[in-house]
Amino acid sequence: MDHSADRPVVLITGASAGIGEAIARRFAAGGYRIVALARGKEKLATLERSLTPITEVRTLALDVTAPSAPQQAVDLAMQAFDRLDCLVNNAGAGKWAPVHLCDDATLDEVVETSLKAPFRFCRAALGVMKRGASIINIGSTFGLIGGLDGGAYCAVKAGLVGLTQTLAAQYGAQGIRSNLVAPGVIKTDMTRAYWDAPPFQRINQEMTPFDRDGTVEDVANLVHFLASKEGSYINGQSIALDGGWTTTKYLCAEALLAERVPRAA
Repeated sequence: MDHSADRPVVLITGASAGIGEAIARRFAAGGYRIVALARGKEKLATLERSLTPITEVRTLALDVTAPSAPQQAVDLAMQAFDRLDCLVNNAGAGKWAPVHLCDDATLDEVVETSLKAPFRFCRAALGVMKRGASIINIGSTFGLIGGLDGGAYCAVKAGLVGLTQTLAAQYGAQGIRSNLVAPGVIKTDMTRAYWDAPPFQRINQEMTPFDRDGTVEDVANLVHFLASKEGSYINGQSIALDGGWTTTKYLCAEALLAERVPRAA
């Protein structure tokens, strides 16, 4: 007997690479059917081919900031699978600039991609979700604490925390949970170019009280757990996945013992 209709369905934005791709693979391994969204058709096609032997997959190439994108995605999930059990808002804009250097074009791009789009996707998903469903927003440690040059990025990621909390308050009584995962800086194609730069090393690795970097698989495992029965009493939480970076004032021994050079007056 075919029980495929009983298998849950997850909709993932920004699913074709990096953290989004890892999330898609983890949910596929966990028995979910996948609706994967991203802008790049070729990468989506590659993801679909690799996951099809494991689970049923539908892909949609679109820009998440398009006003019609959320309803298109939800309609695809319902037409293909007749249910939506989890929404993962992963797509986001990674542009950084201090407030005094952040022009309106940059501000608009970050807000549209990383706050308005997740808001709209939540709104569309809530129209079809039933008891037991969940929403998981991918935020950032820089939405939990401020960061130098963070500007619009930090403000928007903090806004995602507020969105997650109000979703939890509003819809938790209906059995729909909402949580946020706040990764530290994870090595992906987006961060690889400056991963070994000394300032980046100082603010991340030298201030993290753990002996390795975080991985996309770490993020994917936490997201999957929050959607699972094992995580079914977790609601309204923002969970930092950062090796202790946000909750300690750690400095590695090299940094503690470094000779200070006075700043010019």
